[in-house]
Amino acid sequence: METYNYNDFKEAGIDVEFVQDNQSSSHKGVLRGLHFQINYPQDKLVRVVNGEVFDVAVDLREGSETYGKWFGVVLSAENKKQFFIPKGFAHGFLVLSEHAEFVYKCSDFYHPNDEGGLIWNDPDIGVEWPIPEGMELSFSDKDTKWGSFKEYRK
Repeated sequence: METYNYNDFKEAGIDVEFVQDNQSSSHKGVLRGLHFQINYPQDKLVRVVNGEVFDVAVDLREGSETYGKWFGVVLSAENKKQFFIPKGFAHGFLVLSEHAEFVYKCSDFYHPNDEGGLIWNDPDIGVEWPIPEGMELSFSDKDTKWGSFKEYRK
């Protein structure tokens, strides 16, 4: 099964050179994000090869008609959807299945000292995470310490 073809994406108006592929493994209730790189922004192409996640992008491009708005999509091994996230967006996901393998292509390398983020439950962004009753959420330490969208805009 072909999962990426540069020519097909270019024909669709997405002319991006990906330089790094990553894969992460997470369990149900893991919520990552909302992440972005400040000085080394990345285009990302994400997909799930095992399990199911709710994937979110938040527009951080000042002047954009959708600035501060979010979009979410369910990605799963079953639906085989991919989600392209352009530079200038924050990104996060919630694992909905017992286990998920998440694969993403990036247009720039990961720079750990350049990472920025927004708190996952910022009321000004208002992401409607599909958290089933009884699901216990799990966060990394850094993901509990990100600031608000208002703080980001200052």
